[in-house]
Amino acid sequence: MTKNAQQRVIAPLVQGFWRLLDWHWSDQQCLGFLQRCIELGIRDTDHADIYGQYECEAAFGQALKLAPHVREDINIITKCGIRPALAKKGLAGKANHYDSSKAHIIASAQQSLKNFNTDRLDVLLIHRPDYLMSADEVAEAFITLKQQGDVLHFGVSNFTPSQFELLQSRLDFPLITNQIECSAYEMKALDDGTLEQCQQHRVHPMIWSPLAGGKLFDEADIKAKRLRTVLEEIAREVSASSIDQVAYAWLNCLPSQPSVVLGTGNIERVKTSVESQSIHLSREQWYRIWQGSTGHSVP
Repeated sequence: MTKNAQQRVIAPLVQGFWRLLDWHWSDQQCLGFLQRCIELGIRDTDHADIYGQYECEAAFGQALKLAPHVREDINIITKCGIRPALAKKGLAGKANHYDSSKAHIIASAQQSLKNFNTDRLDVLLIHRPDYLMSADEVAEAFITLKQQGDVLHFGVSNFTPSQFELLQSRLDFPLITNQIECSAYEMKALDDGTLEQCQQHRVHPMIWSPLAGGKLFDEADIKAKRLRTVLEEIAREVSASSIDQVAYAWLNCLPSQPSVVLGTGNIERVKTSVESQSIHLSREQWYRIWQGSTGHSVP
């Protein structure tokens, strides 16, 4: 991969829509929320074919039909490769599995194009590592989709550094991201080589579950309670309005310059996340949060 910095495709904040059906919105409400996100400067949207048992993409697409011009104001990022055992897919009673075959990747991308009522996907990710993944076959699918103009950029999700390197070795264009879990609560990515690899290749990772899927607010969780105490302390020091902002600011300190995926449908919490971009933590504050999470100091 080239050592020259590649142009950033995905912005620092991404609005996630995997809970879209849980929000019970009308098409107009969904469109209104999206337009408010755009007004706040958030134009990247995160999806996956399986979200909402394969229905979230289509629901988002229906909202876009109300104002087709909005499509030009956003980037659509979606994922494929997970195949749950659902009756609607003819897999009832079968095993959940992964499918990174060329045929499935292309078919999934084309279905997503229909769901979103669009002529291209801005970014397509392989959702999970597949033990049966043929790097050559995935590369063939990516190249076909790129040549057809169906997908502009490609990446992966939840890949290890070695899995990322394997797939990248088969492509003459860069994978632009690895969407991974990371938060002040769940810090495995700090030590498994993923973030170092992102720096090495100047890839901006996408971060899912930046608030640990709500674990951060679990009153019964001793680790979360310890961490909240530190976050609240630092929130006062940096004049943050909430510990959410400090948790986002902690991720923003990572030198790989990640894109953080928001999971909320509450526009006020979206505003809070945008405001967090102006909060700067000192190294001591960053490590104090690390210490609050691990329960011990660095050596």
